[in-house]
Amino acid sequence: MKIVGLITEYNPFHNGHQYHIQKSLEVTGADAAIVVMSGDYVQRGTPAIMPKHLRAEMALKCGACAVFELPVCYATATAELFALGAVSFLDQLGVVDYLCFGSECNDLDGLTKIADILCDEPDEYTKFLKENLRAGMSFPTARQDALSSYMGISDCSFLLSDPNNILGIEYLKALRRVKSRIQPFTIKRMESDYHDQTLRSTYSSASAIRSLLAYSSSVLQTQQVTGETFENTPFSSILNELEDQVPKSCLALLKDYHKVLYPVYQNDFSLLMKYKLLNKTPQSFIRYMDVSETLANRIQNNLNDFFNYKQFCELLKTRELTQTRINRALLHIMLGLKKNNVREYMENGGHFYAKLLGFRKDRQDLLSVIAKKSALPLLTRLSDTDSISEIGQKMLRHDILASNLYQSVITDKYKTAFRNEYKQPMLKI
Repeated sequence: MKIVGLITEYNPFHNGHQYHIQKSLEVTGADAAIVVMSGDYVQRGTPAIMPKHLRAEMALKCGACAVFELPVCYATATAELFALGAVSFLDQLGVVDYLCFGSECNDLDGLTKIADILCDEPDEYTKFLKENLRAGMSFPTARQDALSSYMGISDCSFLLSDPNNILGIEYLKALRRVKSRIQPFTIKRMESDYHDQTLRSTYSSASAIRSLLAYSSSVLQTQQVTGETFENTPFSSILNELEDQVPKSCLALLKDYHKVLYPVYQNDFSLLMKYKLLNKTPQSFIRYMDVSETLANRIQNNLNDFFNYKQFCELLKTRELTQTRINRALLHIMLGLKKNNVREYMENGGHFYAKLLGFRKDRQDLLSVIAKKSALPLLTRLSDTDSISEIGQKMLRHDILASNLYQSVITDKYKTAFRNEYKQPMLKI
């Protein structure tokens, strides 16, 4: 049995994701697709628009055979750590033969060449990089220019300016770093750009679909609002717009769980965030992932101007501190994810369990193979953690807390019953 691994967020699931699953199976010749997916929070440092179990169900109904949860410390990290966490997880599962990722360039050789340079850091490249940094360039610009100079091409920005290309390079670096036997493949991202806010004919970006869910009228692109974004919008109008953008099985789930389990936004966590910030000092902020001394001081100095989560993130933004960096840093403070936690995890293998969110019943044979070959204990019930090490238990507690906070927000926002992570059933589709 040949298996392809997919690293995903599905925030939310759409036609492009279904294409990715189908095309990955086609180009690799694999018999099954295993997904490792971010949980209730995503890599850009925000809560997912809908819960992980709902997104996992969409994936299982659209071709994935099993969906595992990526621990929150990796799911919300920088591109490099996100990729390393996900790739090392797939590698330690012991059954994944291929990794297939989408990219804007569809040029595996070009991405691999850059990944090799960044891994090896040859002297000439390092010299160019240092010269550019001394000249006052930002690190991304300095690196891009140094790579162009080293590779002898006029401009390699076409490989380094698009987010899926960048993630692809990080996946390739991670495969080298963990000395994985997994063979990489890439497929071209369909039609829309990652950050494209406009709906396309069939393949719109997750960003565009999230934007649709945040419009205040049934007419697209009139007025974007924050906070209670559905108040004035007939949901039937939104469903009509989504008919060509998401698979039918997903559309049914979107209809069934609207204002029951989703949408969830940054501002829904505003009070939680302010409570955490009021209980900290600049010195304590620095202990958390992605928080620098400069950012810690900005948080403290601007705290009296906190009105809501999203507004505060935007307030803290500077030329040197990007919005995504700030999003991640504040999220890590709220979730209690510290730098020394991740350092300890990485020094001890990075992963300690494989938490299964769901699987297809007609591919139960796959679970038997994973249970036999995986270097990680297969976690299907949170009550069954005896085989997980002490450090793994610590990682798991962070995951559980993060999910319970997310579920608490849903309970408060939609007045639905609280779904404790310990009581969440594993999906069987």
